[in-house]
Amino acid sequence: MALFELTLILLLIAVALTAVSRWMEVPYPSLLALAGAGLAFLPGAPTIEIDPELALALFIAPVLLDAAYDTSLRDLKRYRLSLALLALGAVVFTTVAIAVVGWKMAGLPIAAAIALGAIVAPPDAVAASAVLGQFKVPHRITAILQGESLLNDATALLIYRISVSATIGAVMLKDAVPVILLSTVGSVAAGYLFGRISLIALTRIEDAASSTVVQFAGTFAVWIIADKIGLSAIITIVVYAITIARTAPRHMSARRRVSTYSVWESAVFVLNVLAFVLMGLQARSIVGRLSGEGQGDAFLFAATVLAVVIAARLVWVLGYVAVMRWFARFDSEDKRRDAPTFRGAVLVGWCGMRGLVTLVAAFALPAGFPGRDPIVLAAFAVVLGTLVLQGMSLKPLLRRLNFERDTTIDREVAQARVAIMQAALDVLSRKTSAAAAVVREQYEAQRLVAENPEDAQAATEYDRLRLYAIKRQRDTLEELRRNGTIGDEAYHRLEEEIDWSELAASPAGRFQPLTT
Repeated sequence: MALFELTLILLLIAVALTAVSRWMEVPYPSLLALAGAGLAFLPGAPTIEIDPELALALFIAPVLLDAAYDTSLRDLKRYRLSLALLALGAVVFTTVAIAVVGWKMAGLPIAAAIALGAIVAPPDAVAASAVLGQFKVPHRITAILQGESLLNDATALLIYRISVSATIGAVMLKDAVPVILLSTVGSVAAGYLFGRISLIALTRIEDAASSTVVQFAGTFAVWIIADKIGLSAIITIVVYAITIARTAPRHMSARRRVSTYSVWESAVFVLNVLAFVLMGLQARSIVGRLSGEGQGDAFLFAATVLAVVIAARLVWVLGYVAVMRWFARFDSEDKRRDAPTFRGAVLVGWCGMRGLVTLVAAFALPAGFPGRDPIVLAAFAVVLGTLVLQGMSLKPLLRRLNFERDTTIDREVAQARVAIMQAALDVLSRKTSAAAAVVREQYEAQRLVAENPEDAQAATEYDRLRLYAIKRQRDTLEELRRNGTIGDEAYHRLEEEIDWSELAASPAGRFQPLTT
């Protein structure tokens, strides 16, 4: 019971801090991790140990699936070179740089030093999503950072598994090729297979609540099965989510879809805020494991690792952008315009916040692993340091870089809206009834708004009158419940119907009901 009460308290604190982060205009993971670290050193603060396997399945699997579900395959293909250079190149470059530091400065065996590099190399998908959700970032950079966050953990954890096995003598580094092939090709195939099986199950379930439960259970099951059979759970989940995202929406009713999306949004938010608070709470136990005489050296080592992690990403990103821009000089003018900019490179390089995967991988090291305590401290320093230093300085950096307003998504939405409204008008043109004429008028109004998104006068009187009538409908519905004519179940069902009618009558949320 104490754990349940503590979880509720932490969740409420996290929600309050999230509101503060919006007011301060800083990413909420930064504030939550810092607050968790502060709480850890208060007298009587709880000691919560993170089980590595449970943490990855509970916190990473659903969040990663949610991010992968919304990922555009078009953008992954369009920016594939940048994604490969980040998800593969940046991870390997950072791993090598940190391995040199661990080998030279801390005297770690080379395989153990590589494991440290792999632990701190991958930026966190959760932190990246939180940052991108709170700030207006150019679409190209958003797409690249989102795509990178889905794939870099797989690269890092693969290197991590091989190096840890080599350190404890379970496998030789030269025998790593079969492991790499199994973790990539096998994971992609398994993710697609699990996705197809899940689609068969989801299309046969009509109840929204049951469907949502099956989705969460399926996500955890896919992660656990992939991990148990030696596959990359991250790659498997990403492919699984993309497979479902391309097909499932056409096989779900609108009511199920709205309900499912709402539940997932809330659940992912809860998992995010708890994960970052719990990360901060590990501070006291990590520091307490270090012996008194070696604490100074351990803290110096951790600070050096943090500095090298930040510098390595910036050097890599700025370096490959410089090379890409040099090659773009020999291309056509259109391709030169599409070349990455140094302003974008600075932002991508600075958006390297680490998160739960880094900390969990450090905690998962075997008890007798060489240099385990300094490695765990370095991992925590990298997580907290990048979240605080980079996360809290992101808003001033964006102001300094002064990106032009990106209207890519707005233009795509407007173009698609016109097309779907015209499709509805075309199919209704063969209908001649009075009801069809009314429906055509509605679609004509919506198409007019879509064609003139900046014109506040584009709405017809039709939408305004509907909103006027809807306001009266709400008043009547409230009165029917108040006088006992209907119960709450009927009230909420009708309330939902009126809500959808209001949304349909308010394109882009721009129109307000008329007053009586």
